[in-house]
This record gives sequence, structure tokens and C-alpha cells, in this order.
Amino acid sequence: MPYIGVRGVEHYYEWIPDSPPSGNKPVLVFLHGWAGSARYWRSTAAALGDRFDCLLYDMRGFGRSRLPKSVSLDYELETYADDLAVFLDEMGLDRVSLNAHSMGASIATLFLNRYPERIDRAILTCSGIFEYNEKEFTTFHKFGKLVVQFRPKWLASIPLMDRIFMARFLKREIPSTERRAFLADFLMADYEAALGTIYTSVSQKAAETMPGEFSQVRVPTLLVSGEFDQIIPAKMGQEAVEKNESKIIQYVMLPNTAHFPMLEDAPNYLKIVREFLEV
Repeated sequence: MPYIGVRGVEHYYEWIPDSPPSGNKPVLVFLHGWAGSARYWRSTAAALGDRFDCLLYDMRGFGRSRLPKSVSLDYELETYADDLAVFLDEMGLDRVSLNAHSMGASIATLFLNRYPERIDRAILTCSGIFEYNEKEFTTFHKFGKLVVQFRPKWLASIPLMDRIFMARFLKREIPSTERRAFLADFLMADYEAALGTIYTSVSQKAAETMPGEFSQVRVPTLLVSGEFDQIIPAKMGQEAVEKNESKIIQYVMLPNTAHFPMLEDAPNYLKIVREFLEV
């Protein structure tokens, strides 16, 4: 499996459809969400491989990008955006397009404003802004900490656990192999990264800064929401788009999907993404 060092952490990556890439197509980089990994993007990348060299990677502390015993980096979303910049440097890539999901989409939004010269176009899948509520956030953090602490590996062997685990994230069925992969990724995420990003992605700081980040975006961007997304409701995506001062962010809500529209309704998701990328 290919790895590359990024700020002291070996990051797993893969190219789709070819490794090494052809070099004669533009590059589309994929970012996953919280406690996930690059592998849930594989089917989307394969479908777009005729037009792009697709680069998938596991962010620090997730999937196969394991943390070393001593890590000096924090888990701020801005730090992950800087990770991406270094990753692109190490891969020898000056300019790419992005497709990022959930927490990865927040990281991508920060990246767009810090490194706009490095991006052609960006897709933010299931992203948005939210209002700070101290009581709700405190409760969420306490619950999240318990969830991260109690992750025995034997959960993966319980019949139907993958279905139970994914129920809140989906409106439509996805293949059982995908559900099991999501559960496996959650169970293997490093404790420090999983807990640290809960505190930084759902925080007063994020609630206060992300509206301004969306307002500043100047890179052609598409934001795709799932109609029934319980994690990042579609209205949060609409509000984020409305904040954009240059009106350069397009918005699409994919009907009858939830937090994983790229898997729940792949044909329509791919149609929307292709139309945006091939303008």
C-alpha cells in the first residue's frame, strides 16, 4: 500500500483508475468525513476516472493514516487544511480540484480561502453552517466522547451492527460491503484524532468562523446536500451558500438521500458533479 510522509505522519493514498496516474488528465482530490476513510469514495472516483486522475487519501489519524506515538500537531480544522497543502506538495501537485465530504468539506472550505491559487473547482458534499448552542454542544461532546471511548473491535462481529450503525446516516440502502467498511473505519480511527475533531468541528469557534469562511469563497464551488440529512441538514447548506458574497457557490439538494448522497443515489450525484466539473 502506498504511503507518503506529511508533517511526521505516514498518510495512506491511492490513485484511481491508474497508479501511477496517466499524467494527461486533471487531478481530482477526495477528502473523507469524520471517522471515515478514502475507501467510501472509491466508486465515485472510479466513475469519474475517464475524465480525472482521482487521488484519495486518509487524513491524519483516520483509516490507514495511523498516528505515531508522539504527535505534535493539533486537531484544528485549519491544521488539517495545512496538512492537505503539504500533502499536495509532497505529491508534486500544484493545482487540483476537490471533492470533500462532511468534516472534510469544512476542511476543504478553509483550504479554498487559504490556498485559492491551488484549486480549479471544488465540490462540498454535505456541508453547511450551524448556530452555537452551549447546552446542545456540551451534550454532544459528552456523548461523542463516550462513543469514541467505547469502540470494542468485537462490535464488527455482531449481526446487523453495520446496519444499526449506519441507520442515522442514510435514507436509502447502500451495499452491505459499504456499511461494514464504515463500521470498520469508525472502530479503527485513532482515539486522539476522533475525539479531537469532534471538539473542533462542532464547536463555538466553528460556528462563529465558518459563516465568514463561506462568505469569502472565490473559487467555483458546488455544494450538494441530502434532502433528509440528519447530520448536516440541507437548510444548513442553503444558509452557507447564501452567505457567499461573490455568489460563486452553486447549490443542489439531492432528493430522497441523507448524509451519503454519493452512495445513496450515485447516478444523479454523478450527473450533477460531472455537469459542474466539465463546465
